Amino acid sequence: MTDRDDGSDDNSGHLKLPDAPVRPDGSAPRCLVTGATGYIGGRLVPALLDAGYRVRALARTPQKLRDYPWADRVEVVRGDVTDADSLAEAMRDVDVAYYLVHALGSGADFEETDRRAARNFGERARAAGVSRIVYLGGLTPSGVPERDLSPHLRSRAEVGHLLLDSGVPTAVLRAAIVIGSGSASFEMLRYLTERLPLMVTPSWVRTRIQPVAVRDVIRYLVGCASLPAEVNRAFDIGGPDVMTYRDMMQRYARVAGLRRRLILPVPVLTPTLSSRWVGLVTPVPSSIARPLTESLRHEVVCREHDIKEYVPDPPDGTIGFDRALRLALKRIQEARVDTRWSNASVPGAPSDPLPTDPNWAGGSLYRDERELVVPVGPEALWRVIEGIGGENGWYSFPLAWAVRGWLDRLVGGVGLRRGRRDAQHLRVGDSLDFWRVEEIIPGELLRLRAEMRVPGLAWLELSVRRDDRGRTVYGQRALYHPRGLPGHAYWWSVWPFHSVVFGGMARNIAKAAEEEERRRAAMADSGTDN
Repeated sequence: MTDRDDGSDDNSGHLKLPDAPVRPDGSAPRCLVTGATGYIGGRLVPALLDAGYRVRALARTPQKLRDYPWADRVEVVRGDVTDADSLAEAMRDVDVAYYLVHALGSGADFEETDRRAARNFGERARAAGVSRIVYLGGLTPSGVPERDLSPHLRSRAEVGHLLLDSGVPTAVLRAAIVIGSGSASFEMLRYLTERLPLMVTPSWVRTRIQPVAVRDVIRYLVGCASLPAEVNRAFDIGGPDVMTYRDMMQRYARVAGLRRRLILPVPVLTPTLSSRWVGLVTPVPSSIARPLTESLRHEVVCREHDIKEYVPDPPDGTIGFDRALRLALKRIQEARVDTRWSNASVPGAPSDPLPTDPNWAGGSLYRDERELVVPVGPEALWRVIEGIGGENGWYSFPLAWAVRGWLDRLVGGVGLRRGRRDAQHLRVGDSLDFWRVEEIIPGELLRLRAEMRVPGLAWLELSVRRDDRGRTVYGQRALYHPRGLPGHAYWWSVWPFHSVVFGGMARNIAKAAEEEERRRAAMADSGTDN
């Protein structure tokens, strides 16, 4: 058995993966990965591939996986863990099934949805003869009855129990907070510390926590694929450091080269107020911040480290907190963040695709359409389009966009702070501030679906084409499908501002493309390589 280093994550050079075992027929085992578009799933897939496993990815919208760098190396099937029939087909000829999804944010009955999905998963895995289920859950506090846990942790724990009782050997990995570039826990810590040199904080900053580096999480997940058949249990996983959240902020400040933070805990901030506070200060919306902050009410420290008997620690040990921070920051500075917490759909955000029927029978569809001839080549215009959002902004009335972002945050939406995964390139499924990339045809089309809180569904399309005279044409189309009277009222209330917002966007994108063309020409004349 040889070790492999996939080099795919923050902690390059540390992840050692054993080769996949071989089936009796000489083929490699097949792993089913649910949640492949999520933060963990998107990193697990290439690690499994590099360890020699075959991978089948289950996705409700397979198109979201199209642009991942490993997409052509996996089998993608359409399905949903709440749909038993689609699971039955996805489980066919599978050796190891990874359960990396949860229904948080899907509604008030998310615990029942999680319960039904876990039962479906276990039953279909047993019927298909799957030899192993691997589930990543949450670390629960010692001595606290599960009924007293937050709904998020309580549901995670129940899912673990259901899978362990499924009749299929199951490994439940229980982690506290995961530290890695792009993780929700890391970004919450990062932005709270960087933006607030003086902060009044909830009392949970005094709670002891045992964080774990994302690379160690991936190593454990891959290692569990080859556990002995008799292993059917939960394992606590964590890094070598146990500290309070306050300690974590101070250590982040030190690693990031910031001054020591003044932190004043107060007992009056409820989980709801805490999540709103986090939502306003960090890119993590309150809908995601709330389960994170609720989980910090109790001490979450590993009670055992039995996993090392089956997935041995590396020679230099598991990754410490400070090292995990340094490597995550380095990854961010190099713009090499493979996945982010925002890869997964934001709870409560619309997911309906753009209707393709021109005479759509779904109801009203408002449009704002604009075209401009731009005196540049299509390549220059496309570079501006693909670089939109994040640090580059939206090329139109910054104050209006900022206000819209703040209003979205105030009502629990994602706002504008999610930014981009990559500063230059986009792929289907990427979050882009309060939009998500629904379709991208390089050099031709970028379609964004709105994930801000609006009483309806909205899309924005930016396109490039040549007309019959060979000129470059910029196309821009905003579409909005209202829901009920509030939806119609919303459209007509913002309609007077469209000429400023959307008209300005079209003009400024065209202007930026001209500047891009001139810059490239000047660099070519000077012999400078961009």
